[in-house]
Amino acid sequence: MDLSVDWKSLLTFSISPVEIVIRGTLMYWFLFLMFRFVARRDIGSLGIADLLIVVIVADAAQNGMAGKGNSITDAALLVATLIAWNRLLDLGAWRFEIIRRFVNPRRVLLIHHGRKIPDNLERHAITDDELASQLRENGVQSYKEVKEMYLEPDGKISVIREQGR
Repeated sequence: MDLSVDWKSLLTFSISPVEIVIRGTLMYWFLFLMFRFVARRDIGSLGIADLLIVVIVADAAQNGMAGKGNSITDAALLVATLIAWNRLLDLGAWRFEIIRRFVNPRRVLLIHHGRKIPDNLERHAITDDELASQLRENGVQSYKEVKEMYLEPDGKISVIREQGR
């Protein structure tokens, strides 16, 4: 049983550092756009960028730890690239409205003064059964009792009741 470690292959880049940064950047943006525009309602309370970073950082770190031809240095640089993009988006969204509107989807009006907004319900594939379920979860028996109902940026649904109901 050989217990020797090849420190050079373990701690030096196995591919170009520039390629690692480019690959990480392209995958981050591809996955971010997919989650931002496709998976909104299914994410829940976890932010898109948060979910994205958890998934791809875990994969990037796993590749470095598993020894599939990638060194620890490769994995560390990839993880740093992904976290840097995530942090830049967070800072940009905090500081600039245009980035905030891109990163964080707007809330969507589903019911207004007891009337469903069919186009918005259809656009987000919310069925009447799902709508009724959300109303019940919010203690509302009928959509006629609702002043406003929104699909929030985090994928949750909020309900504001009409006054006096």
